[in-house]
Amino acid sequence: MKGQRKQFGTRYLNDELEVFKYNAWDNVEWKFEQEEEARNQIANQKKSPVASQEAEYLLQNPAEQWDTFYRTHRSKFFMDRNWLLTEFPELNVECRKSDDPLYVLDVGCGAGNATIPLLQASEQSGKMFVYACDYSLQAMDILKQDTVQWSDRCKPFVWDITGQITEIVPVGSLDIVLCIYVLSAIPPEKQQQTVDNLASLLKPGGVLLLKDYAQFDMTQLRFKKNRLIDENFYRRGDGTLVYFFSQDELDRLFTEAGLEKEINVLDRRLIVNRAKRVKMYRMWVQCKYVKSALL
Repeated sequence: MKGQRKQFGTRYLNDELEVFKYNAWDNVEWKFEQEEEARNQIANQKKSPVASQEAEYLLQNPAEQWDTFYRTHRSKFFMDRNWLLTEFPELNVECRKSDDPLYVLDVGCGAGNATIPLLQASEQSGKMFVYACDYSLQAMDILKQDTVQWSDRCKPFVWDITGQITEIVPVGSLDIVLCIYVLSAIPPEKQQQTVDNLASLLKPGGVLLLKDYAQFDMTQLRFKKNRLIDENFYRRGDGTLVYFFSQDELDRLFTEAGLEKEINVLDRRLIVNRAKRVKMYRMWVQCKYVKSALL
């Protein structure tokens, strides 16, 4: 697609004087002073954590917070993720040589901001079936209404991915498990069980694709008092939870689940508000892990 951003980006800032020339720069390395300042900000957050009673309530009732979120915002809060096929070309069924359908699970799908673009992108061939799960009943009600026209290629269902394995998706049947800003909403002590569950649904040779928040992302450093629950784990203003990962943490989670690393990269991007002359440093981890075909 003309003008489409290449995978992982290729616009590099080589001259600091040109920083406000474009809206975004890729793979921007931090200076030592920036990392020190980030660590100091996090140290200050630790001085005023979330009260233990409030933290316990939020950890026990995460779906309730997301139900409230989707009741308020419906499908209007998040932008559709039309960048998926650029960042993850494995999802582009129109370029596949095989005539077999691609079976995909969109984990933590919310109101369908990834599911619907995937269904639209595969409209011509119809060679994609999307399972879409979330633990928010409100989100699933919205998605079921918005995907009626694709009912033969989409199965939305409620599933708490931290608990028992679902019976909706056959074990060992998926080509792709898609995790976009999902694991970060899971408490750290439940993340391994979650990944184990998802890995079990992949067929041999199937892949898990992830994009999620990295440590020192701007959104982590902006948290003020009474937001920190645990190391790199926070509550947002609306009560939803968010964790910020290191590459090593994600690698451990996936390899413990029997998956093999193909890609695990830190996506550093400098977003620029040229009108206000403001610089915003964003950081994400992007991964592709494969289930061995020998299993």
